[in-house]
Amino acid sequence: MDALTELIRSDMKPALGVTEPGAIAFAVATARRHTAGNIEKVELSLNSGMFKNAFTCGIPGSPEVGNYHAAALGASGADPDKGLECLEGITPEQAEEALRMVESGMIAVSMCEITSRIFIEAAVTTDEGSAVVTIRDAHTNIVKITENGKTVFSRDDSAGHDSEEESPDVPLIHKYTLDELYRYAAAVPAEEIGFIRSAFELNMALLQEGLESGKTTFGPYLLAANGGQIVSSDEQRTASLMCNGAIEARVLGLSRPAMSITGSGAHGIIAAMPLYAAYKVSGYTEEQLLRATALSYLICMYIKEYSGKLSAFCGCAIAAGTGMACGLAMMKGAGPDVMRGVINNMASSITGMICDGGNQGCTMKGIVAVDAAWQSVALAMQGVYIFDVHGINGHTPEETMRNMGLIASPGMIGTEKTIVDILQDKQRS
Repeated sequence: MDALTELIRSDMKPALGVTEPGAIAFAVATARRHTAGNIEKVELSLNSGMFKNAFTCGIPGSPEVGNYHAAALGASGADPDKGLECLEGITPEQAEEALRMVESGMIAVSMCEITSRIFIEAAVTTDEGSAVVTIRDAHTNIVKITENGKTVFSRDDSAGHDSEEESPDVPLIHKYTLDELYRYAAAVPAEEIGFIRSAFELNMALLQEGLESGKTTFGPYLLAANGGQIVSSDEQRTASLMCNGAIEARVLGLSRPAMSITGSGAHGIIAAMPLYAAYKVSGYTEEQLLRATALSYLICMYIKEYSGKLSAFCGCAIAAGTGMACGLAMMKGAGPDVMRGVINNMASSITGMICDGGNQGCTMKGIVAVDAAWQSVALAMQGVYIFDVHGINGHTPEETMRNMGLIASPGMIGTEKTIVDILQDKQRS
């Protein structure tokens, strides 16, 4: 199996609800498993990206939103064996218990640092003892567990720093050029990437739940705009519906999982579903769809390795959207030369879009990403694109993607602080 195939396979993961509340609940549930007795308090410490992304997003199994309720559900009923799907199967009684814990002040949440490097520390104290779980760099990557102050599990967490200076190892994806990523996607045996089909199946089920839910508003509007049908003769409208109807269902906390990429369900949805729409509308073959989606995932990963997992810019629109645009160009018969123009057009338009957390606003950002991708591809295929000399565009597509990531980290650290300040002010008011 090709190393890039394995990279995609290992990165694709189902995630129930927005990834950050799931990770918070997973951390707390794991700590709870290492304690006995009745819970007295739960203390949660988060990096800015975790704090922000879970701040007002919906939570499966609960009508509530945000960090406090995700932590409380982790204590009251989440199953840590299910990883990011740990909130699956929460009962009404467990949800009521979680609400009681929040209202009685048993849950404390603090932000520890402004950084795109994932950090969660969940401490559960009971009438018989305490346990602390620490997560670093990936949403379920536990690096330490203590019971009553004694370390019972530990692994090295020195990898995954935010800057190249801190991490001398070059990520696998950065060892490839755009040309090489394209050649892989064009030549890899189709059966080797057949597992990507599960992303379309999972995300379509999520879309359908959103369209049937009374909680959504964007999904029904986009359905009506598409003539009342999921698949119409309009490629872009169908893409916007399939993509953003699923995103809305996800951020509102409906019960179906999304297929995540780079640790994010919204990234996974944007990187894949518009391509699936083009396939359904325009008659591309399934093999073309699988190859284009593989390329989309890899370009998303390429940019995200520079920007960090959680930052102040919207990686869903920027990284996944750019990957999806290149995948769309591939489906339409374009090669790396055209994709260079596609990347320049995306870099010069939506780079800098902020991330103010996992919330309904992600739907609007996804709408913008789909529109930008379709326009970027249409223009580039006619030889119309932003030249390398302008703005953050580099001399090569690899430089441009690197520059896109650097805008987020370290470029938008100050923006991240401002966003968190605004959220905390809202919390206090």
